Amino acid sequence: MIQNFNYKSIAMVCTMAMLFLACKDNYKRVRGEAAKKVYPRGVVEDFVFTYTETPVRLGSEDTGTSKVLAILSGPIRNDFEQLSFPYQTFPEGLLVEVFNEKNEKTTIEADYGVLYSTTSIVDLRGNVVIKGDDGKKLETSQLYYDRGNDWAFTQEKFKFTNPEDGTVMDGEGMDIQKDLKFLNAHKTYGLMLIKEEKND
Repeated sequence: MIQNFNYKSIAMVCTMAMLFLACKDNYKRVRGEAAKKVYPRGVVEDFVFTYTETPVRLGSEDTGTSKVLAILSGPIRNDFEQLSFPYQTFPEGLLVEVFNEKNEKTTIEADYGVLYSTTSIVDLRGNVVIKGDDGKKLETSQLYYDRGNDWAFTQEKFKFTNPEDGTVMDGEGMDIQKDLKFLNAHKTYGLMLIKEEKND
């Protein structure tokens, strides 16, 4: 009786082992197989958008002047405004020219950009360069620009050149106004030259 029980136990273990070994997963997994492909609602090539405002509200028959606030241009713009969280992408780079009250121009360039319509945040990546009207220049690999508050920030390494002072500052992480008039660096390092005032 005991031998019969052992044979049954061994047979059961062998059957289960063969069953598990025979069940082999031959299905090849593909990255993002469950993700739906999202296509842009529209694609614009070689675009130039000019953003303006008028000092007073105009009716349909009124005439008046308008002020240019910014000019956005680039080779391609993909429009995903049909999504619940709408955005636009600039896969081949973009150039933004922003004008202040005195009509001084600040330029912002990047290799890639995403504009989130709901939040008015622009995510700029790859060789991001901001040049002020006074010659100041900021270079970094990624920068977020808040259009609503005219404020930019990054957590990446940056290089800030100020020709007025003859200084070059290297650092990591900073907040800055779009016209480069105010800079708040989180961490600085390297050599920074500072001009001394001479008293006669």
